[in-house]
Amino acid sequence: MDARPDHILIIDDDAQIRSLLAGHLSKHDFRVSCAANGREMRALLQQSPVDLIVLDLLLPMEDGLTLFRELRSGDHSAVPVVMLTALGDDVDRIVGLELGADDYVSKPFAPRELIARIRSVLRRARMLPPGQVRSEVLRYASFGDWTLDTVERHLIHRSGSVSVFNRAEYSLLVFLMDHPQQVVTRDQLLVHTAGRDADVFNRSIDLRVSRLRKHLSDDVREAEYIKTLRNEGYVFCKEVRWCAEPPTPPAAQGPRP
Repeated sequence: MDARPDHILIIDDDAQIRSLLAGHLSKHDFRVSCAANGREMRALLQQSPVDLIVLDLLLPMEDGLTLFRELRSGDHSAVPVVMLTALGDDVDRIVGLELGADDYVSKPFAPRELIARIRSVLRRARMLPPGQVRSEVLRYASFGDWTLDTVERHLIHRSGSVSVFNRAEYSLLVFLMDHPQQVVTRDQLLVHTAGRDADVFNRSIDLRVSRLRKHLSDDVREAEYIKTLRNEGYVFCKEVRWCAEPPTPPAAQGPRP
C-alpha cells in the first residue's frame, strides 16, 4: 500500500500564486490545500492535519507573522513552516526565522526552488525521534569543520572564523547539502539557482562551485567537501547534522588535556 502524500497548506492572498503553486505541488505528488487569509487557514486546519505550511508574510488584515505566532503557540506548533517574503524584506525574514520558521523563499521565485525547500524541510522534520515535538528550529547545519547558520546565511569554521557569501552561493550550498553523497548534475544546480530561466548550456555553475570551494578552503584536486565527477556533476561528500544550537568554538571549551 502506497504511503499517503504529504499535505501542504498554502496561505497567500494572491489567487494566481495559490493556483500556480498548487498545480506544481500536485504534479510532484503533494496533496495541496489553499487559504487566502487567517480565517480560511483556521477552517482548513480544523478539517484536516497538514505536514507543512507555506505562509506568505504580506497578507491583508492579519499579516503572516501574526498568523505564524498563532501557529507556534497553538495545537499546530510542530508543523514546519516555509515563509514567502518579498525580495529585500530582511527584517520580517529574520524575525520569522528567529521565531522558529523552518525556511524562507523570496519572491519572485521558481516553483522548483520552493519544492526543493519543502522537501528539505520535511526531511529535517523527520529526523526527530517518533513522537517528539519540535520546539526549536534547526537553524544550524554542521559538516566537517564548518557550520552553516541558515538565519544569518554565513559559514562558521570550527576555529570561529566566519565566511559570508551571496544568495546564489548560499542556494547552491544548501542544495548540495540536501543531497549528500549523491551525484547532482550541472543542469540540476542551474535550475535550482536560476529557476526557469536557467540556460542548460551555461557553464557558469562551474564558477559558482569554484567560489563555494574557496569559502570552504576545499582543494579541487583533493576535494574534502565538493567532489567533481567528470561528465556527471558534483557530489557533496560530508554527512550533514542539523541542530538548534551553534557548536561551541574550541577556544570556549577550555584548555586541551
